[in-house]
Amino acid sequence: MLLTWCQCRTRDYKGVKIENFSTSWNDGMAFCALIHHYYPDAFDFDKLEPKNRRYNFELAFRVADEKAGIMPLLDVDDMVMMKKPDWKCVFTYVQSLYKRLKDE
Repeated sequence: MLLTWCQCRTRDYKGVKIENFSTSWNDGMAFCALIHHYYPDAFDFDKLEPKNRRYNFELAFRVADEKAGIMPLLDVDDMVMMKKPDWKCVFTYVQSLYKRLKDE
């Protein structure tokens, strides 16, 4: 159900294809798309590049914290180091996004 929620909110975002809670999130673009869906004025999604992984993670986590009060449960350095993030960690953070944003 959570995966479907993410897919529905990010389906129109170029370069974002969420198929799982690990590799689909490894460049930060899925996090940015999900946050941008709810806060489109916070940043210009179209200017983001998948290769700028650190920037994407920092942006998504910062905007989620500032706009929605969602604490960054994931460490940017850890996410940048991993090509295949731990799905349980990503799932937990996405779950916190869902709990806060689902009714908006």
